[in-house]
Order: sequence, then structure tokens, then C-alpha cells
Amino acid sequence: MTIDDGADVRLARARAAIDEHARLVPDFPSPGVEFKDLTPVLADADGLAAVVDALAHACAGAELVAGIDARGFLLGGAVARQLGTGLVAVRKGGKLPPPVIGVDYQLEYGTARLEIPADGIDLAGRRVAVIDDVLATGGTVVAATRLLEQAGARVDTIAVIMELAGFPGRAMISAGAGPGVRVHNLCLG
Repeated sequence: MTIDDGADVRLARARAAIDEHARLVPDFPSPGVEFKDLTPVLADADGLAAVVDALAHACAGAELVAGIDARGFLLGGAVARQLGTGLVAVRKGGKLPPPVIGVDYQLEYGTARLEIPADGIDLAGRRVAVIDDVLATGGTVVAATRLLEQAGARVDTIAVIMELAGFPGRAMISAGAGPGVRVHNLCLG
């Protein structure tokens, strides 16, 4: 088996777990939208293992993993553990004691803020992979990438369980995080 065959097997296992366990919720969060709830995938031991294994493979070579508040913490911690790295928790604004490094960004319905500690974590020149559960518009992952780069990190990988088809996430990442950032998803939703 080649390395690429191993990636294909990991991805197939993760996709099978998602197909088996994800719950479809009609008309959520608004009428006409069919929401794919990933919570049951993460609650299944084999599903969680398959997802973490595939995400870790996509992030191979990272010196640190950054998990975005809140589901990215769960996934990022498990991926970091599997890779033998540490975890940077990218928090929503106001959740960390000062001093912090923060970045404000635009949401569909207003603005938000992400923060990391300004002290205690040396990010200078370190290769960081960003983990989250879903990629839709891309605003949050681009903000996280900018925040980490502001602190001196080199972000080269963004990995998510699901990328929503028809949303501008990849284009936003290319425009806001740079063309060198690799984007990995385990499935399209």
C-alpha cells in the first residue's frame, strides 16, 4: 500500500462513518435548509476515530494544531494528540485573560472576534494546522489564520470534517489566507 492508498483508506473510513451516523435535520436553521448534524458521528467511538485519523493525516507535518472555538477544540485536541503536537485554542473574544492577540472579522450578521494568549505560546515560525468542523463562508478560518500569522505562525493547512457545497469558503481562504494554504475536507455537505 502506498502513502496515497493510506490516505484513500482513511478518507473512505471517515466518509463511511459520516454517512452512517450524521443526522439530517430538515428546515434548520431556517426553512428549506437541510442541516447535517455531525454530533452523532463524534459520539460514535469508531466514527470519532475515523474522523480524527483522516484529519490527522491531512495535517501531517504540523508542529502545532489550532482548534477553533468550540468544536474545533474537540477535534483539534484529538488530532494534536495523534500527531504528538500541542494544541492552540483559538477562542471567541472575551474568553481569555489578558494579554491577548485578537482579530475582528465580519460575519453574515455582524462582527465577531477571535483571540489567543499573547504570552506563553511561542508561535514564531512554527507550522500550524487549523482544525474546525465545518467550512461554509470561510470567515472564521480566515480570521483564525490571520490571527495565528499575526502571532508569527505559518499556517499551511486548514482541515474540516465537512465543506458546504455552494458556499464561498475556499475562495475566501484563497483571497484572505493566501493561495499556499491547503484546504482538506472529509466530505461535502
